[in-house]
Parts: sequence; C-alpha cells; structure tokens
Amino acid sequence: MIETDEAKIDELLSRGVAEVIDTDHLRERLISGEQLRIKLGIDPTSPNLHLGRSIPLLKLADFQKLGHQIVFIVGDFTGLIGDTSDKDAERPMLDEKTVRANMEQYTEQAGKIIDLEAAEIKYNSDWLQKLGFKEIGALADQFSLHEFSARENIKKRLDAGTRVSLRELLYPLMQGFDSVAVKADVELGGTDQRFNLLAGRTLQEHYDQPAQDILMTNLINGLDGRKMSSSWGNTINLTDSARDMYGKVMSMPDDLVVTYFEHCTRVGMDEIAEFESRMADDAMNVKKTLAAEIVRMYHGEEASDEEADYFDSTFSKKETPTDMPTVTLSPTAEMAYDVVRAFFPEEEKSNSDIRRLFEQGAIKRGEDKISEFDGPLELVDGEVWQVGKRVWFKVSLSS
Repeated sequence: MIETDEAKIDELLSRGVAEVIDTDHLRERLISGEQLRIKLGIDPTSPNLHLGRSIPLLKLADFQKLGHQIVFIVGDFTGLIGDTSDKDAERPMLDEKTVRANMEQYTEQAGKIIDLEAAEIKYNSDWLQKLGFKEIGALADQFSLHEFSARENIKKRLDAGTRVSLRELLYPLMQGFDSVAVKADVELGGTDQRFNLLAGRTLQEHYDQPAQDILMTNLINGLDGRKMSSSWGNTINLTDSARDMYGKVMSMPDDLVVTYFEHCTRVGMDEIAEFESRMADDAMNVKKTLAAEIVRMYHGEEASDEEADYFDSTFSKKETPTDMPTVTLSPTAEMAYDVVRAFFPEEEKSNSDIRRLFEQGAIKRGEDKISEFDGPLELVDGEVWQVGKRVWFKVSLSS
C-alpha cells in the first residue's frame, strides 16, 4: 500500500534536502501511488557508519514508510576503487581483506534505521566484477574528459599540479552502472555525489531505461567543525556506546544542534523550530534533548534515560561516577597507551585515535593529565583513569 499524503511527501522532498532532480517529476510520481525503486549505495571504507551516513539512510527509511521499495547497495567493489568526490587528494585503493572486514556489520548497522526484511540488500561486486574492457569502454564513451575534469575538486587538483589517476575516472561509471543494474527510479546521495548521481541518469538512458530522479541530502559537520568523516575521527558512530554517543552530542558546538535535529532525527519540524528559538537562552537543555533523542534512536528509551541521568549527576553536579567499569591489567609496569588500549575495543577506538587523545591532553590518571603515552609507569590497584570529559574506568591488578 503506497501512502500518498501530500504533506508527508513535501517534507520528504524538503527536509535536509539540498537539491532534487527533477522535483516536479518525482513529486508527481509519489502522489500518483506508483511504487518506486529507491537506491542508496554506501562504500565500506571504514568499519562504522556514522550520523553523516544516517542522513540518506533516514531518507531511505522515509521512502520505505511510504511503501516504496528500497534498495541498499553495499559498495564492496566500488569501495576497492575509491571515490574521491569529496577529497582534495587521491584516495588510495583498498585491499579486498580490508573491505570485507569493514562491511561485516554494515547491513546490521543500516538495520538500525531501515527495515532490512522489506529491503533489497545488494553487493555491487555481483555485477561490476563481471564487466570487461568492452563494457567499460561503452560506459566510458558516454562521458567526456572535460566533464570529469570540470568537477570542482578535480579542477582544483589539476590546477595545482596534483596527480589525478585514471582510476578516479572509473568511479562515476561504476556508481552509475549500479543504477542500471537495480533499475533505480530514484537515487539518494549527498551533495558531494552530484556528478556520480547524474552519471546514473546518463547510463540508464544509454541502456534504454528511464532516467532516475535524484534526491541530494545536505552534508553535516562533525564534532570539530569539519565535514563529518571517519578519516578525521570527528564522527558520532551508530556503533558508539550509549554513553559515548550522549557525551559526544553534548560536546558539539551549539551552532550544530538545530542542524542535527533536522538531519539526524525525525523530531517534528514545528518542534525543531521551537528548539531553535530556545537556543539563545537555553542551549544546554536543548542539547540534552538532542542527545537523549539520538541515544533513544540507536539504543532505546531506557538507555536514553540512563545516560541523561548519568550526565546530570556527573557533569552538572561534578560527581565522579561510582559505577565505572574495571580494566584488569598486570601489576608490572605498563605504558599509559596500553592502559587506555585495554579499555577501548578496537572497533571503537583505533590506535591512532588513542594516541590523538594523549596528544590532546584528554587522558587523566587520577587528577593528573598524561600526555606521554609511551612512558612506563607502576600501576596501583583501584586507581581511576579518565578519558575526555565523559569516560572513567578503574584499574584492577591481576595477581
């Protein structure tokens, strides 16, 4: 059953949306009650999906709730080649082992937002790895070198004399062919994907398919003010613990709060407008509402309530938590890095993430900040370590 409520369709086409090609055509199709095939592809270039990735996923879920058929493509083949649409330098090719490891939990993470049972889940290696030079030549013939080199980030690199590999020309062909393979009616993507999304329209017409409509969502900044990106470590990941997720939201600049409400939640727009009016005088409580809502979306109501209480008792009342986790270590001398490494799972914090925490002065042992991560130290049973403003753990020494 396709829902054709015009108010819902108008919000679908406007909330968090930068551009639609073609708005009138797509709106007409949505109102007609026709079931459309809605495509979104994500490359497994890192193990975790983050809130930036949730924006098109939430839009995909919006289409699904209206009754349309959604197609989620895990770019296991395109991930090998690498998309440089939003990069100011060449992205290195990934090896198959890394891509396989990264995508192990991709569908599970996407399932926090979309209904996997009702979705089509595809892997683009199923069709892309079968293409030979003849097919690739036919795809490439649909585009000119000028079209590719005129893209803003590519032109900037060429003007600066920075290397642009021929491999980078292949990526839009592959993403575009994905649309042909799944017969997409609509493709979703961020504004940085514009050329790739348009490539899908071109290739569909070449294969005598109707050209897909395109819905481009806005990009959001991460916690440091730059575009949210796993490579910069400024992300809120869908796999973050409830505590880490809540704390990260509370650490973000105030000017991001309304943007996150609009793009990363489905709180009503009227309510968001009210929150925006309160930001000048009540930013802390509005931000707490955002943190609670994001935790609720990915961890549930109970976890959201617990983390709100934890934050209030720990930060508002300046209390050190009494229920902190324990890390068991050897009583022999350890490097400070090893202590923190033992606390965080590798999928949550990489080695470089942990070193960065030390460099930023975010590690405390008792009341003392530690900036040297490789110096030996004698551990004391029961001592308390703090990471950033929201994580504490206690050391337990094994016999």
